[in-house]
Amino acid sequence: MTPEQIDDVLRRALAEDAPWGDATSEAFLPAGAPAIAVLAAREAGVLSGIEVFARTFTLIEPTAEVELLAVDGDRFAPGAELAIVRGSARSVLRAERVALNLAQRMSGIATQTARYVDAVAGTRARVVDTRKTTPGLRALERHAVRNGGGHNHRFSLSDAVLAKDNHLAVLQAQGIGLGDAIRSVRARLGHTTHLEVEVDRIDQIEEVVSAGVDTIMLDNFTPEQLVEGIAVVAGRALVEASGGVSLETVAAIAATGVDVISVGALTHSVRALDLGLDVRVG
Repeated sequence: MTPEQIDDVLRRALAEDAPWGDATSEAFLPAGAPAIAVLAAREAGVLSGIEVFARTFTLIEPTAEVELLAVDGDRFAPGAELAIVRGSARSVLRAERVALNLAQRMSGIATQTARYVDAVAGTRARVVDTRKTTPGLRALERHAVRNGGGHNHRFSLSDAVLAKDNHLAVLQAQGIGLGDAIRSVRARLGHTTHLEVEVDRIDQIEEVVSAGVDTIMLDNFTPEQLVEGIAVVAGRALVEASGGVSLETVAAIAATGVDVISVGALTHSVRALDLGLDVRVG
């Protein structure tokens, strides 16, 4: 998550939220009135996006001061003070909603990720995200996953070769054998390009692994099927479990011995964490 990525997201969000200024603050508040506001937790969680939160205020008012009382990855209790903002009242209130929206969502992702990571503790499994992210916010949401102790899958379609069910359906329609296709791709790829193939049946595993993949994704396998699949792979590739993973099922999946568990729910349906920004009076 680079400063340029943060600023790009914030400029678009701020322009959306106040395209012609903040009509309410400009009508009610004196131009020079100062404000001090505190970012506080209203529930327990894991912090993410504190730098994004701070940058929202200084992007609007470069002289604003944001004192950070916690860092990304910190766990906090209800009532914890996470940051103090000092600036003009108009600029603080203009930035408030965008700053909170992003910090709440990112902290929600970090908190959810931490629950999954805690659930698989003591196993070899890595909890990773997917591309099921909010359009335009992937860099921020992936950062939040790391803050929660998780790991990132490929960032984009450009970063690795991952053949999924729809790719395989096209190959089948064209009469191209899966093993032959994998060997052809393997021969053309550079040695640094990761090759992964998704399967949804036990009987597909041998053909895929023997053709030379780096990772095989076992999609929607039960824990019992995962154990069987891992035995077929026999250490010849990394094994990723995917599909329908939840907090209720992730521990059993991890216990099978898979290397990676990809979880779309880390980002696609997470609840924003309850954080508040309150102006101090007196």
